[in-house]
Formats: sequence, C-alpha cells, structure tokens
Amino acid sequence: MPRALLALVIAFAVLAAPASADVRKGPKGAAFYKPPKHLHGKHGGLIWARKQTGSDALKSAKRNTLLLYRSKGLSSSLTAVSGSLAIPKGKPPKGGWPVITYAHGTIGSADACAPTRGYDAGKLVSYAYPLLNRWLKAGYAVVRTDYDGLGTPGVHAYLVGRSEGRSVLDAARAARAYDHRLSKRFIIAGHSQGGHAALFAAAMAPQWVPDLRLRGTVAFAPASHLATQFPIALRSSSAGGGLGAIIALGLRGVDTADSQLGVPSLLTPQAAALYPQTKTRCYDKLSRPDSFGGVPLNQFVKSGANLQPALTVIGESDPEHLRPRTPIRIEQGTADGTVFEAFTKQLADEYANNGVKVDYLTYAGVSHGGIVNSAAADATKWIRKRLK
Repeated sequence: MPRALLALVIAFAVLAAPASADVRKGPKGAAFYKPPKHLHGKHGGLIWARKQTGSDALKSAKRNTLLLYRSKGLSSSLTAVSGSLAIPKGKPPKGGWPVITYAHGTIGSADACAPTRGYDAGKLVSYAYPLLNRWLKAGYAVVRTDYDGLGTPGVHAYLVGRSEGRSVLDAARAARAYDHRLSKRFIIAGHSQGGHAALFAAAMAPQWVPDLRLRGTVAFAPASHLATQFPIALRSSSAGGGLGAIIALGLRGVDTADSQLGVPSLLTPQAAALYPQTKTRCYDKLSRPDSFGGVPLNQFVKSGANLQPALTVIGESDPEHLRPRTPIRIEQGTADGTVFEAFTKQLADEYANNGVKVDYLTYAGVSHGGIVNSAAADATKWIRKRLK
C-alpha cells in the first residue's frame, strides 16, 4: 500500500474511533448501572460505556453514549455515577469540541428516576431537550450526570451541593476520557436543583478538576436560601403538592448527608409512614394526594422537634455562601412559583457584593420550567462569548 494512502487510512481510523482503547463496553439493561465490586483509579475516570438509544438520547447528536464513571461520595470514597454524552454532528473544531456539563432538575431520588433510565413522567426531563439540542447544533458536546446514587448504588443526596457538584464535574472529565476529541474548555449549566448543583460545581472546579478549564456557569432558577425557606414552608397548613415532594426529598437528602441526625425520628407518624417512598417514587408520584403531596406542610415534623441540626446541614448547601472564581450567569422567570424571584435576586446581589462576576437576568411572566427555553437564546449567546 502506498505510504500516502496508508497515512490516510490511519488518519481516518483515528477520526472514526474516538473512544479510548481501554474503555470497557458496558452491559445491557439495568446491569449497566451495577459497577464492579471494587473501584480503583481517579475520580472522573470511566468504568465503562455503551451506545445510548433510549428516550433520553438527544436527536441532534451524531452519537449518544451512556457513561458509568467514578466520582466520590460524601464519605470521599469512590462511587459509581451514571450519565450520558452527546457528540455534535460534523468535524470537531481545532482544539476539540467545547463541553457543556448539564445538571438536571428535580425528578426524585429513586433509582428508576434517573434520566438515562428513560423516566420522564410529566416531562420532568424532556422539557430541557430543546435547549440541549440547541447546544449540540451550536457545536458543543453535552454531558449529563444522573447524580451520585440516582440510578446507581447508594442513596441520592438531594440538594447536597458537595455531592452534586462532584457528579457534575466528574461527568466532564469522564466525557474527555471517552472521547479525546473534546476540548478541555467547558461550561457548567443546570436548572432548579441542577442550577444549585451548577453553582457548587463552579466553586469546586479549580480544586476538583484542575486539568480542565472552566469558562463560565449558567444557572437557570437555581435553588438557594434553603435553610431560610425550609422552616417557613413547614408552618403552612396547606397540603404541599409539589412542594411537599421537594421537602420530603430534602429531608432524605439531609438524612443521607448525616444519618446521625435521626431525621426519621423528627417526622410525624403520617410523614414517617410515607418516608420510605422517597426511595421508591419519583417526584411526580411523591406530589400526589396519596403521598407527601397530600400532607399539610405543618404536619411533616413533630411539634416541638429540634430542627436546628438539620437546618445546619441544609445551610451548608446554600449556594449564596459560595465564591466562584469564574463568571456566573443566572436566569430567572418572574412568574416562578417554585424558586421565587426574590430569593434568586438576593443570591445574585450577594454574589456581586462579594466580588463574584455575576450577570442576573429576569424574564417577565416566565414560569419555573419555562425559563430553560425562554432564556435559551440569551444563554447560548453568552456561552459562545465565553468559549471564544
């Protein structure tokens, strides 16, 4: 074979086979989420991967891949986290495709709720697909974490910033381990719970993934001031609906972060009877009248129970105390009935007063779920500038 032709064949083979040679092919079905008994290596390393064809695959991608990667849990021991990677169509630009690591909003803590497992009742996941497909068309690779304990062994630490942030950052590192055509430059983004996770990831990035280059973070309606809102909500005599589900998941998150607090002992008999559902039901079912959605909020916790230790743990995951070093953009709808505009404005003001470079934009009449796509064009324009 002529040398020129041989060189062309080799070059084509390299382009056509992006995955690292040492990446194991993951098993089919639910077995994909069960990692080897002993985990070794650095956080952000790949355990295995396989083609993604389920409903969570993004249509604008050239290729969707399921990832199982290493991260670190709250005890700092290695843990397995699942996620997915979507690669843009076309050839990678010089330096590789920039990466957006995206954190999803509240869907629950049960393993079945993991986005890569295809759970999407009430469009808890797919509402963000237009935004994610927009980013793929703009030439950015999109990697999404399921979060530690959501789909994989362990219990998901809902709204525990340290756990979420690690999952988000290690997903970006794992994506590059799978496909070396990805750039080291990356953006963090997320909505609601994911906005909360994105802010923690932004603050942690310089120490957690010093090998990557964070250019900025977009937080759509991020949860904040949790320790302030939690006791206020628990004074309401109304049935909680979706808020009841969030509070129940939050209590499970506190319990996961520090089991010695004895969260179950704080609950009323009615709430205690429902508490195991936080490990088996997703957000939509937890919001129903036959679950936490039907319990008056002031009947979640026993009268006279000492909530202060739990509030201290919740406060440790309040993002207003963070000091991210890279630019932050916060998008908020004025008609948001889940993450209130007043608290998000306060968050942005606190960042600005403490030297964080923050842009804060509001969108009149836009709801909690609507902000993701109402702000999509503006957010993408901001990302494009940050990745130049």
